[in-house]
Amino acid sequence: MATPVVTKTAWKLQEIVAHASNVSSLVLGKGSGRLLATGGDDCRVNLWSINKPNCIMSLTGHTSPVESVRLNTPEELIVAGSQSGSIRVWDLEAAKILRTLMGHKANICSLDFHPYGEFVASGSQDTNIKLWDIRRKGCVFRYRGHSQAVRCLRFSPDGKWLASAADDHTVKLWDLTAGKMMSEFPGHTGPVNVVEFHPNEYLLASGSSDRTIRFWDLEKFQVVSCIEGEPGPVRSVLFNPDGCCLYSGCQDSLRVYGWEPERCFDVVLVNWGKVADLAICNNQLIGVAFSQSNVSSYVVDLTRVTRTGTVAQDPVQDSQPLAQQPPLPSVPLRRIYERPGTACSKPQRVKQNSESERRSPSSEDEREERESRAEIQNAEDYNEIFQPKNSISRTPPRRSEPFPAPPEDDTATAKEAAKPSPAMDTQFPVPNLEVLPWPQVATSTPAPKAEPAIIPATRNEPIGLKASDFLPAVKVSQQTELVDEDAMSQIRKGHDTMCVVLTSRHKNLDTVRAVWTTGDIKTSVDSAVAISDLSVVVDLLNIVNQKASLWKLDLCTTVLPQIEKLLQSNYVQTGCTSLKLILQRFLPLITDILAAPPSVGVDISREERLHKCRLCYKQLKSISGLVKSKSGLSGRHGSAFRELHLLMASLD
Repeated sequence: MATPVVTKTAWKLQEIVAHASNVSSLVLGKGSGRLLATGGDDCRVNLWSINKPNCIMSLTGHTSPVESVRLNTPEELIVAGSQSGSIRVWDLEAAKILRTLMGHKANICSLDFHPYGEFVASGSQDTNIKLWDIRRKGCVFRYRGHSQAVRCLRFSPDGKWLASAADDHTVKLWDLTAGKMMSEFPGHTGPVNVVEFHPNEYLLASGSSDRTIRFWDLEKFQVVSCIEGEPGPVRSVLFNPDGCCLYSGCQDSLRVYGWEPERCFDVVLVNWGKVADLAICNNQLIGVAFSQSNVSSYVVDLTRVTRTGTVAQDPVQDSQPLAQQPPLPSVPLRRIYERPGTACSKPQRVKQNSESERRSPSSEDEREERESRAEIQNAEDYNEIFQPKNSISRTPPRRSEPFPAPPEDDTATAKEAAKPSPAMDTQFPVPNLEVLPWPQVATSTPAPKAEPAIIPATRNEPIGLKASDFLPAVKVSQQTELVDEDAMSQIRKGHDTMCVVLTSRHKNLDTVRAVWTTGDIKTSVDSAVAISDLSVVVDLLNIVNQKASLWKLDLCTTVLPQIEKLLQSNYVQTGCTSLKLILQRFLPLITDILAAPPSVGVDISREERLHKCRLCYKQLKSISGLVKSKSGLSGRHGSAFRELHLLMASLD
């Protein structure tokens, strides 16, 4: 009798080179789970079919890196927002640009299509949310209320509400009919990265950089439950289509949660790093992640994942088994969305701006649309995916088959390897080693490790040009086999120098720590600055930045000159974080004190405060020029400098 083959629960599907430069955004089509759109620093939007190596279509027209992309539910339209604040909508079936929407003053951070009407919502780093009518090519309404960048937008399943998440630690719910905010949900202690509506009930989930997921009741406008202890910032969440659970894409793992009460049904190890988006198709969860110009896709077999029940270990509630917890209710606890009866039903009329605020077609728009192109890279895949929709078919549509799972290497421990034991710290998962099951070898011989298949990206090479023609000639010397002594000397090269550097850094940090123990934070920062080692200042700032209450005005006078040095060094990210915190907490105070009329009499404390404000203002003016000069950079650092430039606008 043949032994049945046990397949894996999670595996890597493919890895592709998606752009000629860094990938800055991506999204999965939620309708099929098989269509992938990527935006890059090369100002292009590329369309891919999951598990196929070639690009289907490349969309051009943007003149700055693409920061956000979104597909509508039927996967017929795609919208992309750029760093310059422009938004472009393409018709994928017709392979042409549909609309160019202008109005935001900073880069686009989030986009979403209305589930029934031809509307698009956009959130920007300028803190504004705009609702666009694609047919009329105009801004229908602008929602104001957030104080920092809007990171995620989602329409409710019935199309009546819009949820927004922002860096100001809040989630807001907007009524599209009334054109105003319905409720604000505070509670997160870090930037909120993602929001997601329950598919049926009046329930909203939000994930934050504070490593928590919160569930909000949309009838009572209050928190239902809070899941804490995520391994890192929460960036991707997705409800199961029937609403029985919530999937959270964590660092190298997938977690399955329930609420009322909060519980963790299952933990599946997936080596996807920082997953960027999730979708479900054929009882399989598809996850995609990107690093530099590469995009990787992963599959989790949901038939082997615990989504309800009482068998999974619960890290949320004191690691008690689910069998001791109250059973799940058999009926919904809250109202259910009332969806329109047909797909052609229009959403309720929304409040419109005056005609002067609407954007009418112009010759400039027509020129931009002529410059935008949809280049079909793979006609066969394009015809297979998009063209059949234009013709009437009398037979049911062909269902896509699930991705085949590779065989599991150990049938006895396959399920146990995917779940942490009660004694294991779930924040540090054990990596899932992939071992080839054939040929069988003796136990004394280690089995070879399976290498993931990487698809070559020859399509990204310039046509008619050879990179070698522009590079200096290099003599290819025949590689010789290194002996053990030579190999070890190469490995140890620079080791002693690094040990000296780290030992010196450790001693300096011990000195700063001792000063902090006996004194205050200001004294410890002064000691770190006196050491004249930027790495020590960076280590200290990374701690202080996590607790905003430690910051005082006199601390700013010491730190601001160091921030100017950091922004010109390799520690740009720490410098940007510290400067952003100072601007948000102290810039309004500094400007108010400097603008206040002089007091009558002698007030020593006020004079000291005024002196500190003048010193900080002078230092901020010095830094503002540096920030402005670097705001044109691309990538993560460029976005940070542009956000700082907006915050420092009041200094001009």
